[in-house]
Amino acid sequence: MKLSIVDQSPVPAGLTSAEALRNTIELARLAEALGYHRYWIAEHHATAAFASPAPEIMIARVAAETSAMRVGSGGVMLPHYSPMKVVEQFKVLHALYPGRIDLGLGRAPGGSPLDSFALRRDREHQPAEDDFPRQLMELLAFMNHGFRADHPFSRIELSPEMPGGPEVWMLGSSMWSAAAAAQVGLPYAFAHFIDPVPTRQAIEYYRSHFRASERLGQPVVVLALGAIAAETEDEAKRLFSSVRVFGRRIRQGVRSQIPPVEEALKELENKSGPDRPDNGEWPRIVIGEANDVRDRLIDMASVLGAEEVMVVTITHDHQARLNSYRLLARAFGLTPRPAPDPVSPS
Repeated sequence: MKLSIVDQSPVPAGLTSAEALRNTIELARLAEALGYHRYWIAEHHATAAFASPAPEIMIARVAAETSAMRVGSGGVMLPHYSPMKVVEQFKVLHALYPGRIDLGLGRAPGGSPLDSFALRRDREHQPAEDDFPRQLMELLAFMNHGFRADHPFSRIELSPEMPGGPEVWMLGSSMWSAAAAAQVGLPYAFAHFIDPVPTRQAIEYYRSHFRASERLGQPVVVLALGAIAAETEDEAKRLFSSVRVFGRRIRQGVRSQIPPVEEALKELENKSGPDRPDNGEWPRIVIGEANDVRDRLIDMASVLGAEEVMVVTITHDHQARLNSYRLLARAFGLTPRPAPDPVSPS
């Protein structure tokens, strides 16, 4: 089974966003060395907790720091942008790093309604209630030279033009995204860590309704979920306390950074606010000793027929986050990649 990473570039309390982005680069280097298959970078706007509102910029840096992993967006929130501009950006990335770039597309705003309004260029007119289907088809037409001959956009020649192109994925956590991915014939990454309730239903619908396309002959599923692995279950639960408190604060309308464990444990002792309920068939975040986490991830992926598991790990301690990915790589038996040959001075 393939093992991959989706990175939200979390900002631990006491660190700056710039330091969080440097943490992303360090984690990407480690993931490359450990043998992870792909590395996706999320898009979040106007939040103190996550440092990457522009995944296309971080993709360029991460791809430059690595040589074998696929690197991509998890994902680009297409409703904010022109399809043509997104295609141009990812064509540049593909030209720089051919055969390694993924374009994961999302429909969610990646921020609050106010953030979405601020991102809009035209604020005088109400946008169409939902023009994502039109945007998606336009993006795929630009990417694959798919406009009809009588369409005005068929005369547009995008650059850089070269063989192949980014691999386009549909991302989502709903039945809508499952239906869209199936109808258009795209690989599908289900964000179980966002909403675990429709996971089985969405993936089964995608598989049963999939229509083969020029891009993809059969359905492909990636399961994205949270995980924290440690040497012991107690230590993993201790690390998870930061995520629990962060989640509680978000639900109370407090946009905070990721709190340290000691602060989180004290807050959990002193306050009785509820955790976000896990009403799904499986938990959104799997926590424990590495082999136990591995077994639970494999069991879940096997039931759902997922070819790949993509893990998002958030902890306050960056070293603990790196260690969690190390432990999972070892538990899954990933094949480490050799260090690149040093570049000789000219």
